[in-house]
Amino acid sequence: MFKKLYPKLYVASLRDIPLEQFKEMGKKAFIFDLDNTITAWNSNEIAEDIVEWFMAIKEQGFKICLVSNNGEQRVLGVARSLDIPYVCRAGKPRRGAFYKALSVLQVSPEEAVVVGDQIFTDILGGNRAGIDTVLVMPIARREFIGTKISRFFEYFIIRRLKKDLLKGT
Repeated sequence: MFKKLYPKLYVASLRDIPLEQFKEMGKKAFIFDLDNTITAWNSNEIAEDIVEWFMAIKEQGFKICLVSNNGEQRVLGVARSLDIPYVCRAGKPRRGAFYKALSVLQVSPEEAVVVGDQIFTDILGGNRAGIDTVLVMPIARREFIGTKISRFFEYFIIRRLKKDLLKGT
């Protein structure tokens, strides 16, 4: 049961994602969550180093798409500033939005990676869609109340994940 809740990789920030390693694995695209992955919750401000990191991803030939449970107004501003496509009102962890992103990017699940800060939406949804997943630590502590509740349960999964990583399983 826990397999669907485990990411392929767990990193501190976006900048810690090993792009070259993913390229060697045949990955061609990244599907990113928005809140607390790229921006602080409910903010359209993107840190300059994150903007530069996204430009570097594009320069390496990766395709990028945002997938967010937020409404279009919220997602559109960030998508425009990064010049990338998006899927809003995703209903994560349901698979439909991930499949839509794959279609927009014109890649297969095996060629993509989902990156997000929440286990019960981003990681579970990506894994259910057959896409490799990367869990990043949230960039801010301010969050939607429902997310705060999920974080309580995530704590136990992350604790177990870290133990399993130490054991090498």
